[in-house]
Amino acid sequence: MLEIRNLSLRYGRHLALDDISVSIAQGETVVILGANGAGKSSLLKAVAGLVKPEGKSVIALEGNSILGTPPHRIPEAGIALVPEGRGVFGDLTVEENLTLGANPKRARATEVERHALIFELFPRLAERRNQMVRTMSGGEQQMVAIGRALMSNPKYLMLDEPSLGLAPIVVTELFSALRKVQQTGVGLLLVEQNVSISLSISDRGYLMEAGRIVGENTAEALKTDAAVQKAFLGGTAA
Repeated sequence: MLEIRNLSLRYGRHLALDDISVSIAQGETVVILGANGAGKSSLLKAVAGLVKPEGKSVIALEGNSILGTPPHRIPEAGIALVPEGRGVFGDLTVEENLTLGANPKRARATEVERHALIFELFPRLAERRNQMVRTMSGGEQQMVAIGRALMSNPKYLMLDEPSLGLAPIVVTELFSALRKVQQTGVGLLLVEQNVSISLSISDRGYLMEAGRIVGENTAEALKTDAAVQKAFLGGTAA
């Protein structure tokens, strides 16, 4: 299990995360819902080691603390992040981006199998494996970003707004691939603006507001929750 407990984070005087607790079991899919500025991305960055939480914060993987682990060591522990904005290497090919993702020691023994899985998830990448990533569409670049993260052989995959700026047909394709990733036993921790589609693949969800967790329930219950309907789905629960 990946456990986040009593997590607090400041940017200068601004309290971005205020004593929040979130957990995700291996193989589970959990979505974090909230308005822009709620602290969702800060949560993922804290787990990835990109920002430093405050004193009593706990981030533990399978009971072992990973708080303070350098960011480049987090994938070795079994956690991969697909950041908002993708973070792909535009002047490298698809193949080169994927190869970089297999750098952790935990990934090297299964590199060939991982390549095959990613090309099965995203056939377009197989067709364009020698293409410079900067020449690809936004949706294709997101596929590269997800594929590169999966090359690290993660136990948990964190995705920050994977559908941002993409056409609906591409979003459908991406989430279809994520459903197949679920079947491999990888846990997904998802921050996503498309609430309807993210709840459709999730087991549970948390609601965030102003850096705090203000609600938690199963995905099915959240779909019909009046507050979620009003805030995100443009209506009221029946």
